[in-house]
Amino acid sequence: MCGIVGAYSFKDSSFPVTEPYLAKMRDTMAHRGPDGAGVWVSPDGKIGLGHRRLSIIDLSTTANQPMSNEDGSLQIVFNGEIYNHAEIRRELDQVGKFKWKTDHSDTEMILHAFEQWGIECLDKFRGMFAIGLWDAKKRELWLVRDRIGVKPLYYSFHDGRLVFASEIKALLQDPDQKRAVNEEALFHYLSFLATPAPQTLFEGIHKIPNSTWMKISEDGRFTQTRYWDALDNPVPLERMSEEEISGKILSELCTAVKLRKVSDVPVGVFLSGGIDSSTNAALFSEGENTQVKTFSIGYEGEYKTYQNELHYARQMADLVKAEYHEKLLTIDDLMNFLPQMIKLQDEPIADPVCVPVYYVSKLARENGVIVCQVGEGSDELFWGYPSWKRMLSLQILNNLPIPAILKKAGLALLRFLGKENTFYYEWLRRGAEGKPVFWGGAEAFTEARKQKLLSPRLKMKFKGRTSWEAVAPLYDRFQNKTGEKSILNWMSYVDLNMRLPELLLMRVDKMSMGVSLEGRVPFLDHKFVELALSIPSAIKTKNGQLKHILKKAVRGLIPDELIDRPKQGFGVPVYEWFFDRLGIKVREDLREFCAKTDFLDWAEVEKLLNEGKGPQAWYLFNLALWWKEYIE
Repeated sequence: MCGIVGAYSFKDSSFPVTEPYLAKMRDTMAHRGPDGAGVWVSPDGKIGLGHRRLSIIDLSTTANQPMSNEDGSLQIVFNGEIYNHAEIRRELDQVGKFKWKTDHSDTEMILHAFEQWGIECLDKFRGMFAIGLWDAKKRELWLVRDRIGVKPLYYSFHDGRLVFASEIKALLQDPDQKRAVNEEALFHYLSFLATPAPQTLFEGIHKIPNSTWMKISEDGRFTQTRYWDALDNPVPLERMSEEEISGKILSELCTAVKLRKVSDVPVGVFLSGGIDSSTNAALFSEGENTQVKTFSIGYEGEYKTYQNELHYARQMADLVKAEYHEKLLTIDDLMNFLPQMIKLQDEPIADPVCVPVYYVSKLARENGVIVCQVGEGSDELFWGYPSWKRMLSLQILNNLPIPAILKKAGLALLRFLGKENTFYYEWLRRGAEGKPVFWGGAEAFTEARKQKLLSPRLKMKFKGRTSWEAVAPLYDRFQNKTGEKSILNWMSYVDLNMRLPELLLMRVDKMSMGVSLEGRVPFLDHKFVELALSIPSAIKTKNGQLKHILKKAVRGLIPDELIDRPKQGFGVPVYEWFFDRLGIKVREDLREFCAKTDFLDWAEVEKLLNEGKGPQAWYLFNLALWWKEYIE
């Protein structure tokens, strides 16, 4: 796990890529790689790569990066892990033409795999990765992001060059990189709590979408290709019984967890006491000779909106004989962390769960662990959210042959009753327009409320527009690829391609790497994802039970009490803290933000604050903090 950076000065540009230029960008990401740093610059000063290293696989100095192949025709910087690297290395050994300089570096395996198979080598990789690879013979730079988007990769074309990095703050060290707000991305941020790829909240800075590679030539032209889709390789399950499917789920999950134990440094597990993290802990502990280390976060005091689950976490830790660690957070922890949180995020990740993720990562690092397994992705694959049950029912209702005119009459009635800002109005509006009701598992504001929050100038700019623009390409791709055009498959697909890579996985990446800890995600192993999306929706939603088939798969592995208890997400008592010191700071910072910028209407923002909408206030507060840190 590392931080990578690079720059490519095109043939018509006189800009020289130098070691100091790259090192300055690279070292803004020292937290991503405290164990070493390297730079390589081509003799002609046209291309350069930089790297910060967090040593996890092959700790020797021969595995340092940037790394080249034997003749120096390929140079690579790589962030992530290829879990099946040893298997691919054996396959390359059979070719018989490669000399290895490292003992078991997955970075070197990537170089030789690219030599042997070209960019199609990605099809063999099982892991998470962001890659910058220079092909000197063809004078082409390749940028690659992993299938699910576990690892981030940002880039910017400007002033005759391309610059890329693991974090935006590195790109901002380029003296010619402009700092300005991307207003279209801001418009979508107010819907989704994050910016949909390829946009970021910075004008001119983009991110590589998940499952995508980009090839850049020396004249600055580039091609971008999506090399994998979750629906491309359906697993044939038609003749399988429920028992056989649940057995296959457990078997594939065992493999995913086992692969993510591969490490030359200590590995632990984040443990909330829910099904996902408990399953991780149980499978991880199988075959272990030493105690598994688990890490849990709770809150001092009792809150209506978030109940501590630590007794469940302790129960699971006792069951697998883990070395258990926990920390209780207070509002002081949140307030003290805010400046650091915004710096680590780069662009707003408006999920307050960033706070406990940071502190549980810090807890793990302080107890000698450098890699942790996390439970993200399970809810999206197996119908795990109570809100999804409601959305599924609404879509079924919307699909009934109700004339559009009646839906429009319903909208008129809701407007008359002053309910235009509600999500019920928004969902009915989508249905009346023939669009799916579900646009993603994280929605901040309705389109009506969003339009009211915007400044008069942005109201005019975005008049008649909605964030369907960001969702529509995913919907078209889903319709073209899926075998079972079910509502549930659509819900999983849109979150796999937007909410997970740009919100949930980025909160894990940015917060864990902030303390030099690597997060691994067994439930998002791409083979496991392909299996999960092949399971018929009727089996996943059987008897209206959330996670029905996953619960069946893990029953007997973890206690029934953990399987059958009500779902509670990993949360933060933002609502209660909003009525404490947090609310005072939120109000002050948002008033200042509205006074100094022309993005939001303070009168509408103040109205929202007076309504006590703590979570929604948090989304705007993140935006204000980001602007103050990175733009002002």
